[in-house]
Amino acid sequence: MNNKLTSILLSFIVLAMTACSADQNGSSSPAKEEKKDKYTALAEEANKDEKLEKLELLPYAEEVEVTLSSPTYKEFKANSTVLIKGKAEKYSGFKSDYVWIKVRSEEDGPVGREFSYYAPIKEGKFEQKVQLFNGKGNYSVKVSVPSETAEDYFYDIAEFDVENVNPEVKRDVALTKNALEHGLVLKNSINGYMERDGSFELEGVVGDTRVEQLMVELKKESESTKIMIPVEDGKFSKKIPLYYGEGVHEVQIMTPKEGMSNYYSEAANLFVKNLSSESFEPINYSSVYKEKGFNLETPEVGGEKADLTYKIKGSINPSGKDANKTDVVFVQTEKDNLKAMYAIPVKNNKFEGEFFLRFGPGEYEVSLMAPDFTLTNGYVQHFVGVAGFTLENTNAKDQRFTLPSRGIQSDAPEIKKLADQLTKNKKTEKEKALAVYEYVAKTVSYDVDKLNNRTFEFDDSALKTLDEKEGVCQDFAYLAIALLRASGMETQMVTGYAGQNHAWVETKVDGRWLTMDPTWGSGYLQNNKFAPKFTMEYFDPKPAEFQKTHTKKEIEF
Repeated sequence: MNNKLTSILLSFIVLAMTACSADQNGSSSPAKEEKKDKYTALAEEANKDEKLEKLELLPYAEEVEVTLSSPTYKEFKANSTVLIKGKAEKYSGFKSDYVWIKVRSEEDGPVGREFSYYAPIKEGKFEQKVQLFNGKGNYSVKVSVPSETAEDYFYDIAEFDVENVNPEVKRDVALTKNALEHGLVLKNSINGYMERDGSFELEGVVGDTRVEQLMVELKKESESTKIMIPVEDGKFSKKIPLYYGEGVHEVQIMTPKEGMSNYYSEAANLFVKNLSSESFEPINYSSVYKEKGFNLETPEVGGEKADLTYKIKGSINPSGKDANKTDVVFVQTEKDNLKAMYAIPVKNNKFEGEFFLRFGPGEYEVSLMAPDFTLTNGYVQHFVGVAGFTLENTNAKDQRFTLPSRGIQSDAPEIKKLADQLTKNKKTEKEKALAVYEYVAKTVSYDVDKLNNRTFEFDDSALKTLDEKEGVCQDFAYLAIALLRASGMETQMVTGYAGQNHAWVETKVDGRWLTMDPTWGSGYLQNNKFAPKFTMEYFDPKPAEFQKTHTKKEIEF
């Protein structure tokens, strides 16, 4: 390449968001006379003491009749910024609407050594304030105008060197052509280089109404993670955790790639120096997170500590897949191959609820899951993972048999009130267990239609059974276990086989596991109809007799 026609292929088009008035060599010149700060005075004094050489434009400038009114010198000093201002007479043939300005720092800094701007050309005129982004030091600047023959090619029309006398590190947000096309604008308080303690607020607007979600990639050295940010009515706001502890995090904001599902292109770039040494684990989002329209608000990071309980919160975009059918989401906790599930109701496309870390102290893998209506049939329910994170339980107690779980709302006021009524004046644990067995077996009717038509629902639970007074084996078990746990008794659900898939109950009485099957204790089926007939045969039966009809497979928590 030669100096006359230096062609450069543009890979990313970058535009600075800020513009202000400055003199031809970069010193501030506000409308009202104000006292100059020490760095402005220092730059002006240094420029006076030096013999400044006039800036000569390169040959291509003459071909397209480009002139620069600022800067006017080939080498000079400035306070933090330089104004580049000019005009092209033969701009109508340009293959781009922007002037490309490339800035390179002589010294490496916290945000690299290079930065680019693309200044819009309006009726041949262009103007751009250039931030000298690494603080004090020397910079080289090239100004290029578009080719008249090829797309995304530019030719240098001016080169100059500038020394920044201000030590403060300031950087503009780098916006690509992609950002301009989507109308991406960040809040004024967001700079290209910031210092924050643990997190920062990312806020702005998107002019393109088709954009429903942005992707943010956070990087520090070899570590990186992606965060999805919903866009509502053209606005977005999200707290971005600085996961990787103390040091500079690079933030890339990406917009959807037109015509390509789940693909994103870089739109903006900035850096944030984390002053906190505390690090966290990223949330892992699955491929269906966007498809189903989920927005997880809490937690914001993984690896947090919790004392037995934790609250989860979020929303579902009404336009997301199956959003109109999703009235409950699920949380699964796993520790040492032990799993428990919790149902979180969805109301007005929002969910918020509490779940428990029931298997004692230590680290838990937590999954937020949504119903999978494609694979679910009336008998088998399927779930799809939406997001995953870890939690550390600091509570020393193992409460797997006493706390609520999916379908077992032992902490619900209705359940607690009934449990108190049933166990009042009962002196022994066995008497309490019998009172619950009798209530469930005598009160709940077997739902033959639900069995035959496989109309199992995601919201099946103890509360639903208490309200409807009918159900199948799991519903009998849900209600019995909830009442027993509400009475302070350790209880678990047993699943296995009893002529068909079946569920029953074990509760700890005087240090041993007592078996009860309130479903079989309620009656029997005859001619495909339920015949109620209470029996004590399935309350604390002899193990050898019970095993003739019931085969135990696993315990569900």
